Amino acid sequence: MKHSRGYSFLIKWLVLLGDIVVINVLFITLVYNWTASQDLQELASSFKMIILLLNFCYFFAVYCIPIKIDSPVFYTDKVVQRSLLLVAMHGVTFITCLAFLDTVMDGFATQFLTAYYMILLVAFPVWRIIARESLKYYRRKGRNFKRVIIVGAGKNGMDLYVELKRNTSYGFYVLGFFDDNLLLKNSLPNYLGMTHEIDSYVLENDVDEIYCTLPSSQDEKILRLLNFSEKNMIRFYLVPEFYRYLKKKMTLESIESLPIMTMREEPLQYMHNRMIKRFFDVLFSMIFLVGIFPICYVLFGILIKMSSPGPVIFKQRRTGIYGKEFYCYKFRSMRINEDSDEKQAEKDDPRKTKIGEFLRKTNLDEIPQFYNVLKGDMSVVGPRPHMLKHTELYSTLIDKYMVRHLIKPGITGWAQVNGYRGETKTVEQMEKRVKMDVWYLENWSFILDFKIVVVTIINMFRGEKNAY
Repeated sequence: MKHSRGYSFLIKWLVLLGDIVVINVLFITLVYNWTASQDLQELASSFKMIILLLNFCYFFAVYCIPIKIDSPVFYTDKVVQRSLLLVAMHGVTFITCLAFLDTVMDGFATQFLTAYYMILLVAFPVWRIIARESLKYYRRKGRNFKRVIIVGAGKNGMDLYVELKRNTSYGFYVLGFFDDNLLLKNSLPNYLGMTHEIDSYVLENDVDEIYCTLPSSQDEKILRLLNFSEKNMIRFYLVPEFYRYLKKKMTLESIESLPIMTMREEPLQYMHNRMIKRFFDVLFSMIFLVGIFPICYVLFGILIKMSSPGPVIFKQRRTGIYGKEFYCYKFRSMRINEDSDEKQAEKDDPRKTKIGEFLRKTNLDEIPQFYNVLKGDMSVVGPRPHMLKHTELYSTLIDKYMVRHLIKPGITGWAQVNGYRGETKTVEQMEKRVKMDVWYLENWSFILDFKIVVVTIINMFRGEKNAY
């Protein structure tokens, strides 16, 4: 296979050029259309200055939010998220600069800027997604790849080989394995030799990266390979030994020069992310409580009262953030019964009323939980809060069950939109739900929350088989 990574450094420059084209072409097109219908003489006279400022603000924004779409693994959600952040930063910077240039700002219509950034919020992510997908297609065709070798053919080495070969769009071409255990020679996909032969092979075959999966007991070999790699300007990666028993994404931090591995990265540990999420929660819950809840309360309240005696709103103690208890509110969907705090709703549950069946099927029974969101007990999106008895039970049966309580519970969540909602008849079903909840905790973004809300609304009209 022909080596094809010599011009890989151009990818970021091509993306950068594409960004500039999108930002400028859209701006110039809007200016000409705008000035044709409105009198913006000051804008025309200061056009060169504004264009220069427009591009300066882009370079400032891209410095703060670097281009990453050339990374081997970079998902579409992240492409969209970073694109929107860059546009937002560009907008704040550009408008702030214009505010200090009074002569320019006088002729600069607010409507124009609003229109420009509304279109850019769509056009820019679309361009970045096209660029990312084009790069993946290019790599699948055998171009822009890195030639790598794997040192150590144990379980870690084989797992790494499978991951690198699994998706050709990652841009890796695995040349083979080096290992001192000759018994593995015939069982490996491509055995290249023993570890003392690495130096000559790497130099002769133009290797880009070395992935070392040797155990820490062979520290002399690891150190020799590290020194050789740095001397010859070859990137060296060390796969930690604990990966054998801890297969998850971890984050490297440090105290001075002492490296520390954290079990998980939690985006909501950062204040700005919590502020974004809380702002969305308050805004969204206020819209529902002011606009929709009063109507639903009157309509469903009458039907609930007609269906069976008891209160309109059902409240139940649930487990919240950090294991704290709170009262979770719902429209009552069952007849008053003694099992409500211990037994989950089942399919064809005799406790349910006819209106309750409809409310549960459409998730409308959970509308009162927007009051929980406004109070701060819950979030719009997050792991579903469980009954206290279930928390007590599953915390002893599932290792990572309590991890889901590191964030606020939600009205809807990642597990729910992926089919894990309703009754959990087995421990395995709950384990899958918990796995989804922990994934959400580690991968939160505002875009992800928005996606979950949209899918939840679609499912309300489409119906879900597990909603009962």
